This record gives sequence, structure tokens and C-alpha cells, in this order.
Amino acid sequence: MRLIAVGALAAVAGLLTVGPAVAKIEMKLAHFVTPKHTFSKWLVDWTKEIEQKSGGEITFKIFPGAQMGPPPKYYDIARTGRAEIVWSAHGFTPGRFPLTELSNMPFLIGSAEIGTKVLNDKTLRAKYLDKEHRGVKVLALMTHQPGNIHTASKPVRAIADMKGLRIRFASQTIREFIRALGGTPRGLPPTQIVDQMQKGTLDGAFIDYGGAGIAFRMGPVTKYTTEMYSYVTSFCVCMNAKAYAALSSKLRKVVDDTMTGREKEMGHAFDVLDAIGKKIMMKAGTKPVVLSAAQARKFREVGARVTEQHLVKLEKKGLPARAVYAMMKELSTKHAKTSRNFMK
Repeated sequence: MRLIAVGALAAVAGLLTVGPAVAKIEMKLAHFVTPKHTFSKWLVDWTKEIEQKSGGEITFKIFPGAQMGPPPKYYDIARTGRAEIVWSAHGFTPGRFPLTELSNMPFLIGSAEIGTKVLNDKTLRAKYLDKEHRGVKVLALMTHQPGNIHTASKPVRAIADMKGLRIRFASQTIREFIRALGGTPRGLPPTQIVDQMQKGTLDGAFIDYGGAGIAFRMGPVTKYTTEMYSYVTSFCVCMNAKAYAALSSKLRKVVDDTMTGREKEMGHAFDVLDAIGKKIMMKAGTKPVVLSAAQARKFREVGARVTEQHLVKLEKKGLPARAVYAMMKELSTKHAKTSRNFMK
């Protein structure tokens, strides 16, 4: 009888110490580039950090390489909850994020590190940028390193060389820049650049070396790259608003804390791609073109006119464009002093 009693007490003690099972939350994270891309790898490491710091309460299933649809769909994939988290570019849906896309204006931001620090400034985000991202919780904003003009057959050494060239634009602001330079802007997903350059229906693209060389393998169809380092594209790591709100306060803190103070790290993930992407492009036969000082100055003058015209256009719509741009410019100048800068 004593043995039975001891056994029963042990069983009860076991039930008391085990406690209820913790329900796991599986989140889908979707983005549009190859798993080999450096930022794709950064996101994988980030999800592992979330899983570890949440004690296994949050797990992830990752869908890279545009598995969930074409790149322009990605913001809405998060907004509608088809995936809880996405990494998407604002330029995929031109005009939808007019104030955030001011970061894409020509010759404003000199590196991904600078751009990511600018866009995650607490005041800038709280006052202006987060409000544009309706239906999602912004986890982080960022940019890639400044991009260049990559052409299939004709080198761009002067503004006159842009006349008539059909050039893919990365955002609405760069569309205006291409037009002001005399080119014909073409809007299409980055996944279609190589195919259309091969077919001869596209003469080139504004894109960074990392995207051109690594993400979209443009080397075999690109004969020249004009190294202007003239613009950045902005991105968002966004979470479905309802999914974020449904998390416990403890888990929300885990998500928030793992994205806080990572601007330099995220920017570096893009900035290091410049040399790697360029090496891949050169190995494939692409020739770099460096503008003369006089031509570089002329491109910058066109960029300044495009910026002013764009600010006027947005102000006519009642948007505080000039105030946002001035803040971005001030922040960019500030962070350029302590960050890598391709536009020196």
C-alpha cells in the first residue's frame, strides 16, 4: 500500500511540475530574392534569433525567391495576412509611399548604412513614414547601397548618351530622373530585367551592383556599368498588423528588440554586396565606366532639378514633402560623417 501511495504522489508531483504545453506560433516570412542573397541570409539569422529568444514559442517558415507571387504583390501579402512578415521594396508600387520614397531621390544617400540610419530615425518614422504603411507594423526600414546604370550595349559617358535608351527604373523618383536625362523609363519587376535585355526590348537598368551581380545575374547581358552611385531604393520589413497585435506583450517585445539598433548591421549587409556584385559583373565581361568630373556635375544638376520638381508636385497634393526631404538630407549629412559613403 505504501508503494502505491508513493507512486500516486510522484505522479501528482510530475503533473504539477510539467505545467501546460506552450502553444507555438508559426509565422510565414516571404521575400523576392534568392536565399543566397546576403540580406536573405540576414533574415534567416534574424528568424533564428526570434525562435531562440521566444523560447520556441515563435517558429518560421521562409518563402524566398518570389514563391508567393511577383514582387509588386509583397506589401499586400503582409497587409492581408497571407504571410505574417515580408521584405518588400517601396518602388514595387510607385506612388504608394510618396514620403518614404523621397529617400530614393538622386544623390541624397551615399550608402545602405546611411540610408538605413536615416529611415529608422525615431522622429522621422513616428511623424511621417510609419503612417504611410497602412495595415502593417513596420519592423524596420532600409535601403540598398547606391545604384548605377547598367546597359546592354551602349556605354553612358555623358547625359547625351541617355537619349532614347529604354531604362528600367527602381522607383517613381528614378523614373523622373531617367526622363529628365533623356531616356525612356520602363517599369518592370527586377526578375524580368535579364529576359528583356536579352530580347532587346530593354536597353538597361538602374540597379545596385549587388542586385545586378548577385540577385538577378545581369552580368551576361550587361556590357557597361556607369558608376554614378546616384540613388538608393528603400525597403520595408513589415508585419501584418493583426498578427503583431495578437502576440503577447512578451513576444511583441522580442520582435521589437531584435530589430532595434541594428541599422549599421543591416546597412552593412547591403554595402558589402557592392564589391562582390561588381566582381561577378566584371568576370562576366561587364566594363565599368567612370564619369568625368564635368559630366558627374551635370548629372547632379539634373538630379537637383528633378528633386525640386518632385517636391513641388507632392506639395501640391498637400503632402509635407519639403519638410520630410529636409529632414532626410540633414540626417544623411549627419550619418555620412560616421558611415561608409559611396558618394564621396
